Amino acid sequence: MSTQRRTIFNKLDWIILFLYLTLVAIGLCAVFSVEHRTTDTTIFMMNKSYARQFTWFGYSILLGLFIMFTDSKVFSSFAFLLYSSGIAVLILTIFIGVDVKGSRSWIGYGSIRFQPGEVCKIFTAMAIAKFISLPEINFKKFRNRIIAVCIALLPSVFIILQKETGLALVYFCFILVLYREGLPNAILIIGFSAIALVIGTLLIERKTIFIILTVLAVLIAFLMRFTLRRNLLAILVLIFSWGICIGFSQFAVPFAFKHVLQKHQIDRIYSMIGKDVPDEYDKEGGSDEKKVNSSEYNVLQSKIAIGSGGMYGKGYLNGTSTKNQFVPEQNTDFIFCAIGEQFGFVGSLFLVLVYLSLLLRIVFVAERQRSSFSRVYAYCVASILFFHFAINISMTIGLAPVIGITLPFLSYGGSSLISFSALIFILLRLDIDRQVLLR
Repeated sequence: MSTQRRTIFNKLDWIILFLYLTLVAIGLCAVFSVEHRTTDTTIFMMNKSYARQFTWFGYSILLGLFIMFTDSKVFSSFAFLLYSSGIAVLILTIFIGVDVKGSRSWIGYGSIRFQPGEVCKIFTAMAIAKFISLPEINFKKFRNRIIAVCIALLPSVFIILQKETGLALVYFCFILVLYREGLPNAILIIGFSAIALVIGTLLIERKTIFIILTVLAVLIAFLMRFTLRRNLLAILVLIFSWGICIGFSQFAVPFAFKHVLQKHQIDRIYSMIGKDVPDEYDKEGGSDEKKVNSSEYNVLQSKIAIGSGGMYGKGYLNGTSTKNQFVPEQNTDFIFCAIGEQFGFVGSLFLVLVYLSLLLRIVFVAERQRSSFSRVYAYCVASILFFHFAINISMTIGLAPVIGITLPFLSYGGSSLISFSALIFILLRLDIDRQVLLR
């Protein structure tokens, strides 16, 4: 055994590898349970999703082996080049992308397709890690923080132009990484305030929102009247904040719902908050009854399937809702339903614990890195996995709108499985050289 192989074998984080393989195995079994029928003559049927998923897993392992024997300095040295290439492909996809369910976010020919936005998550994580780890970069400076935010969010702009809003939202998870590296608490406060303002704008009429925000600004001005008298800057900040909130609620949110979001996304958002879609956002028209049924059907069937599993589930291959295809997209976005129905609350809890164990292990690995590049990249991986995991499970149980976010390692899809696998294997390779200072 060569020295390089012996080093890889000794320093490899076997816990992350084991958790990764466990999740992939659960995913393969879940996809198999959804598609397998008693009339199938053999389990090796290449026209079935589980067979193709197994093939993509094989490609993922081959890619992982290639990454394992690649010098870890390569990922740092080519980070910006790969990121630039990823942006170029995203732009190209806008014009030559294959139309899939109204989205032009896929490139391919015939049955062979891949989603550049999935792969670009890897390049973005590497680019953020590279930028922050540059010796001349002081992340406490406002200019460098803005550049890092732009690196993180630029791909989402082009993905939105591809009409793939759900995938674009994933890139906002990198803000958590930047917060770990030194973004001020005010950023998180502004972010959560924006979310609350969006929800408030959807629940309350815009005129009422205008009155509430104005009254709130006047109340703050009254409570801080002594400070405002002595501080012109504080007055300007208060007026500016009021203006931003008014513009956001009166113009930005309506513009997004009218010109950015697609009809099915609007339906799902309003379904989540328990309201009908207003006429001004109804892009196709139709009766209220039709709109409510179409927007709630996916989540309703998902909750029926999960709830029917009870405490211990119906048993493997015995899920009636998933077997009879009552749940739409049950092998991709709603794969968690197969777990909930067949293995119940206990099986679902076990899956959640496996995910949490993987996330905690990645954070542990991140903190033991000597190189800031490796640390930041590890946190990027943890943030991506957490966002996918949290949003996907939340949307299957009705706590989040259905935005097409896959469940890592479980959902059917070659682009998804290979990109998530690459994220993990690059992390493992960087961790093997955790004492090396990468630049």
